[in-house]
Amino acid sequence: MRAVVQRVKRSSVHVDGRCVAEIGKGLAVLLGVGAGDAESDARYIAEKIVNLRVFDDGMGKMNLALRDVGGEVLLVSQFTLYGDCRKGRRPSYSSAAPPGEAERLYEFVAASISEFGVPVRTGVFQAMMTVEIVNDGPVTLLLDSARAF
Repeated sequence: MRAVVQRVKRSSVHVDGRCVAEIGKGLAVLLGVGAGDAESDARYIAEKIVNLRVFDDGMGKMNLALRDVGGEVLLVSQFTLYGDCRKGRRPSYSSAAPPGEAERLYEFVAASISEFGVPVRTGVFQAMMTVEIVNDGPVTLLLDSARAF
Protein backbone atom coordinates (compact mmCIF):
# COMPACT_ATOMS: atom_id res chain seq x y z
CA MET A 1 0.00 0.00 0.00
CA ARG A 2 1.28 3.42 -0.92
CA ALA A 3 0.33 6.88 0.22
CA VAL A 4 1.27 10.40 -0.72
CA VAL A 5 0.71 12.50 2.40
CA GLN A 6 0.53 16.28 2.21
CA ARG A 7 0.20 18.67 5.12
CA VAL A 8 -2.58 21.05 4.14
CA LYS A 9 -4.23 24.27 5.20
CA ARG A 10 -7.36 22.94 3.51
CA SER A 11 -8.34 20.34 0.94
CA SER A 12 -11.48 19.24 -0.87
CA VAL A 13 -12.85 16.72 -3.35
CA HIS A 14 -15.42 17.50 -6.03
CA VAL A 15 -17.36 15.02 -8.17
CA ASP A 16 -19.44 16.34 -11.07
CA GLY A 17 -18.89 19.89 -9.82
CA ARG A 18 -20.25 19.10 -6.34
CA CYS A 19 -18.14 19.16 -3.19
CA VAL A 20 -18.32 15.71 -1.59
CA ALA A 21 -15.69 16.17 1.12
CA GLU A 22 -13.54 18.92 2.58
CA ILE A 23 -11.23 19.47 5.51
CA GLY A 24 -9.38 22.34 7.10
CA LYS A 25 -5.96 21.94 8.69
CA GLY A 26 -4.70 18.39 8.42
CA LEU A 27 -3.41 15.85 5.94
CA ALA A 28 -4.54 15.12 2.39
CA VAL A 29 -3.72 11.49 1.66
CA LEU A 30 -3.71 9.94 -1.80
CA LEU A 31 -3.90 6.18 -1.24
CA GLY A 32 -3.03 3.38 -3.62
CA VAL A 33 -3.75 -0.26 -2.83
CA GLY A 34 -1.46 -2.85 -4.34
CA ALA A 35 -2.16 -6.41 -5.41
CA GLY A 36 -1.56 -8.64 -2.41
CA ASP A 37 -2.07 -5.91 0.20
CA ALA A 38 -3.81 -7.00 3.40
CA GLU A 39 -5.41 -5.44 6.47
CA SER A 40 -1.98 -5.41 8.13
CA ASP A 41 -0.78 -3.04 5.36
CA ALA A 42 -3.84 -0.87 5.89
CA ARG A 43 -3.28 -0.71 9.66
CA TYR A 44 0.36 0.22 9.14
CA ILE A 45 -0.55 3.08 6.79
CA ALA A 46 -3.38 4.34 9.05
CA GLU A 47 -1.15 4.34 12.12
CA LYS A 48 1.63 6.15 10.25
CA ILE A 49 -0.79 8.81 8.98
CA VAL A 50 -2.23 9.45 12.44
CA ASN A 51 1.11 9.59 14.23
CA LEU A 52 3.31 11.47 11.76
CA ARG A 53 4.80 14.44 13.58
CA VAL A 54 4.65 16.97 10.76
CA PHE A 55 2.96 19.96 12.41
CA ASP A 56 4.90 22.78 14.03
CA ASP A 57 5.14 23.09 17.80
CA GLY A 58 5.55 26.40 19.63
CA MET A 59 9.22 26.51 18.63
CA GLY A 60 8.50 26.08 14.91
CA LYS A 61 9.77 22.49 14.87
CA MET A 62 7.76 19.72 13.20
CA ASN A 63 6.97 17.83 16.38
CA LEU A 64 3.16 17.48 16.54
CA ALA A 65 0.77 14.92 15.08
CA LEU A 66 -2.83 15.25 13.86
CA ARG A 67 -4.47 14.77 17.27
CA ASP A 68 -2.12 17.34 18.82
CA VAL A 69 -3.34 20.05 16.45
CA GLY A 70 -6.97 18.95 16.03
CA GLY A 71 -6.28 18.07 12.40
CA GLU A 72 -8.36 16.09 9.93
CA VAL A 73 -7.63 13.66 7.10
CA LEU A 74 -8.94 13.78 3.55
CA LEU A 75 -8.44 10.28 2.13
CA VAL A 76 -8.62 9.88 -1.65
CA SER A 77 -8.17 6.60 -3.51
CA GLN A 78 -5.60 6.76 -6.29
CA PHE A 79 -4.71 3.52 -8.05
CA THR A 80 -2.28 5.43 -10.28
CA LEU A 81 0.23 5.32 -7.41
CA TYR A 82 0.88 1.82 -8.70
CA GLY A 83 1.50 2.99 -12.27
CA ASP A 84 4.73 1.52 -13.59
CA CYS A 85 6.33 3.91 -16.09
CA ARG A 86 9.62 2.10 -16.60
CA LYS A 87 8.69 0.70 -20.04
CA GLY A 88 7.19 2.59 -22.92
CA ARG A 89 4.99 5.65 -22.61
CA ARG A 90 1.82 4.21 -21.14
CA PRO A 91 1.88 3.27 -17.45
CA SER A 92 1.06 -0.30 -16.50
CA TYR A 93 -1.29 -0.74 -13.54
CA SER A 94 -0.87 -4.50 -13.17
CA SER A 95 0.51 -4.05 -9.63
CA ALA A 96 -2.66 -2.31 -8.41
CA ALA A 97 -5.24 -4.32 -6.48
CA PRO A 98 -8.49 -5.26 -8.21
CA PRO A 99 -11.22 -2.64 -7.56
CA GLY A 100 -13.26 -4.71 -5.08
CA GLU A 101 -10.29 -5.50 -2.87
CA ALA A 102 -8.89 -1.98 -3.22
CA GLU A 103 -12.19 -0.45 -2.09
CA ARG A 104 -12.41 -2.78 0.90
CA LEU A 105 -8.90 -1.87 2.09
CA TYR A 106 -9.40 1.83 1.32
CA GLU A 107 -12.47 1.80 3.57
CA PHE A 108 -10.51 -0.15 6.18
CA VAL A 109 -7.85 2.59 6.25
CA ALA A 110 -10.56 5.26 6.65
CA ALA A 111 -12.20 3.33 9.51
CA SER A 112 -8.83 2.76 11.19
CA ILE A 113 -7.97 6.47 11.08
CA SER A 114 -11.36 7.23 12.60
CA GLU A 115 -10.80 4.64 15.35
CA PHE A 116 -7.65 6.56 16.31
CA GLY A 117 -9.93 9.52 17.02
CA VAL A 118 -9.01 11.57 13.97
CA PRO A 119 -11.82 12.94 11.78
CA VAL A 120 -11.58 11.52 8.26
CA ARG A 121 -13.41 12.48 5.08
CA THR A 122 -13.20 10.49 1.87
CA GLY A 123 -13.48 10.94 -1.84
CA VAL A 124 -15.73 8.70 -3.94
CA PHE A 125 -14.09 5.40 -4.83
CA GLN A 126 -13.62 4.96 -8.62
CA ALA A 127 -15.18 8.36 -9.39
CA MET A 128 -13.52 10.98 -11.57
CA MET A 129 -12.62 13.54 -8.92
CA THR A 130 -11.17 17.01 -8.76
CA VAL A 131 -8.97 17.27 -5.69
CA GLU A 132 -7.95 20.66 -4.36
CA ILE A 133 -4.95 20.63 -2.06
CA VAL A 134 -3.53 23.74 -0.42
CA ASN A 135 -0.20 22.28 0.66
CA ASP A 136 1.21 23.85 3.80
CA GLY A 137 4.98 24.18 3.81
CA PRO A 138 5.04 22.51 1.35
CA VAL A 139 5.27 19.22 3.25
CA THR A 140 4.84 16.05 1.17
CA LEU A 141 5.80 12.56 2.33
CA LEU A 142 5.69 9.10 0.77
CA LEU A 143 4.60 6.01 2.68
CA ASP A 144 4.83 2.40 1.58
CA SER A 145 3.65 -0.53 3.68
CA ALA A 146 6.36 -2.72 2.14
CA ARG A 147 8.83 -0.08 3.39
CA ALA A 148 10.24 0.32 -0.14
CA PHE A 149 10.94 3.96 0.74
